[in-house]
Amino acid sequence: MTGKALTYSSYLRVDDLLALQEPRSLDPVTGETEHDEMLFIVIHQVYELWFKQLLHEASRLGTAFEGGDARTALATLTRMLTILKTVVGQVDVLETMTPLSFAGFRGRLDSASGFQSAQFRELEAVLGRRDPAMLSPHPPGPARDRIEAAMGRPGLWAQFLGFAGLAGLDGEALLDGLERVYREDALRALVCERMVDLDEGFQEWRYRHVKMVERTIGGQMGTGGSSGAAYLRSTLLRPMFPALWQVRDRF
Repeated sequence: MTGKALTYSSYLRVDDLLALQEPRSLDPVTGETEHDEMLFIVIHQVYELWFKQLLHEASRLGTAFEGGDARTALATLTRMLTILKTVVGQVDVLETMTPLSFAGFRGRLDSASGFQSAQFRELEAVLGRRDPAMLSPHPPGPARDRIEAAMGRPGLWAQFLGFAGLAGLDGEALLDGLERVYREDALRALVCERMVDLDEGFQEWRYRHVKMVERTIGGQMGTGGSSGAAYLRSTLLRPMFPALWQVRDRF
């Protein structure tokens, strides 16, 4: 006896997926909800799916760097950059929600906040950020464990430096090495440029995020007690790979 044939719905578990949107503004009597809460939930769930894919691609990129595989590294970086453009583009959809619409269900979010996205913090750690404060919103458990594990492994920046033959260098020695790569190794120089694109893509995401928050809640405190837009503004113009920007002063 054979099982049921695989279908589009069963392969993607569509029924399970569509059952995951549960607006907290649901009126048990009328069955009505604040209209824009569904959009808010869907957008953020999709963000988490894209963060999962970015982590998947980042793992492949790190393997390519460690194996000296420039072709795979470039292809993977191109995919990550395309995903980032999609992530940034989703802000356009979220910005169709007015401040008044958000206010209609914001109070029901309790302490829930985007600052609690463990996957985004894990992604930052994978890229190379090492900041213990990243752990504070996450109680002991699997999510915190993943962030700590990522912080305990070499990040993409360290793996990139190994790929570029610059492992262990910092300061002026690192800038000297990057300048040589740009002047003498066209293929690795191209990888450098895609890494700059990746860094810029994350800065663009941060900028669009802060502007979205400003137009939605202005200068109010964020949910979960965060400082909202004020904190997000403090993260702008903070590159993941500063040396790749500094070396430009030499050309």
